[in-house]
Amino acid sequence: MNKKYFGTDGIRGKVGGSLITAEFALRLGYAAGKVLGQSMPNKTIVIGKDTRVSGYMLESALEAGLSSAGVNIILFGPMPTPAVAWLTKTLHASAGIVISASHNPYYDNGIKFFNQNGQKLNDEQELAIEALLDQPMDMVESAQLGKAKRLNDVAGRYIEFCKRAANRQLLAGKKIVLDCANGASYHIAPQVFEELGADITVIGNKPDGFNINKDCGSTEVSVLSEMVIETKADLGVALDGDGDRVVMVDHTGNEVNGDQLIFMVAKHLHIHNKLNGGVVGTLMSNQGMEAGLKQLGVPFVRANVGDRYVHQELSKRDWILGGESSGHILNLNLAGTGDGIISALMVLEVIMETGKSLKELAAEMQLYPQVMINVKHDQPKQLARNQTLIDAARKVDDDLGDNGRVLIRPSGTEPKLRVMVEAKDAQLAQKHASDLANLVNTL
Repeated sequence: MNKKYFGTDGIRGKVGGSLITAEFALRLGYAAGKVLGQSMPNKTIVIGKDTRVSGYMLESALEAGLSSAGVNIILFGPMPTPAVAWLTKTLHASAGIVISASHNPYYDNGIKFFNQNGQKLNDEQELAIEALLDQPMDMVESAQLGKAKRLNDVAGRYIEFCKRAANRQLLAGKKIVLDCANGASYHIAPQVFEELGADITVIGNKPDGFNINKDCGSTEVSVLSEMVIETKADLGVALDGDGDRVVMVDHTGNEVNGDQLIFMVAKHLHIHNKLNGGVVGTLMSNQGMEAGLKQLGVPFVRANVGDRYVHQELSKRDWILGGESSGHILNLNLAGTGDGIISALMVLEVIMETGKSLKELAAEMQLYPQVMINVKHDQPKQLARNQTLIDAARKVDDDLGDNGRVLIRPSGTEPKLRVMVEAKDAQLAQKHASDLANLVNTL
């Protein structure tokens, strides 16, 4: 089931490259309109975006493609990815589109889709869109062209949705530094946290089209850590460019990643008999989380990398909680997709109910040292199948035994091969990862 265009999270690449162009977005809009636009009577697809300058171009091109397929369009402007997912369902739209490259720099962009239920597309739907992409566009008659309109009150609707997911006094008295990554949550997250009673200091809330994720957000928390210490805050919250990820920083400035956040929520729900099964992670989830959950007697399974695969596994097992170490966290009792704001509020609820600090809760799980080396390569999928590399990785895996593991996989969003080694011994993890990355560079 090889895909030509879709990766682990939609279609992504450098703006002006082979995929992320106005022409491609036009054809993609048409193909998506044909495949997805007929699923609801109103034949309407909604479009949101993050704050990248290229979003204007791609939004217009997608709009033209969808219209030519006979589909109506509702434009949201800058909105977090999970907000688009939620609004797709509540507005009874046929599908939702998000123009974003998530945590990537501004010069990248991407296009991802939700079905009418606000869930990521399955492989069959993505393959159906791809099948139409290389076919000639067969525009509908003029009388059947889709119409476009802009909905201006969507931010307020989503803010109220987030607040309903939390205890009304949840953040009263809490001093929080909030990093919006100069992304799609810049005008949403501060209002949610402030209206729930937090004393907030906000950074990364002045997007200019070029500074999204630049030295800020969930992939770079150094400035957030400094600000937490400087302001003597209780903790820091870092979202990513499109608002579907969150990592946090404790009051001493230490980062708390997605695996740690998932573990503390899972433990709390398990103690109160509210977990409803086990936890779904991914191939990248830290072995320390797996070991910690095992001690609690909580089942744990790994899905392929990508929050849609986590969602599929949760749905199949009728479980509610899962996610990725990067900060994609799903609680299907609260939201249908990964939501950075909702996830942060979920963790803050644990802090409030236990009376423990974020630092104390994070210390209840031992993270195995994990070394990730990204090796740039034009054909990472082909490289991952190299037998010499496979044999070398298998030998390291065997040597580590139960005290670590190796994972080598092509990135689903960038032209890179990811070499990851996890071990109880940090120096051993670094050595094996460096050796494997050096081998990759010789192949």
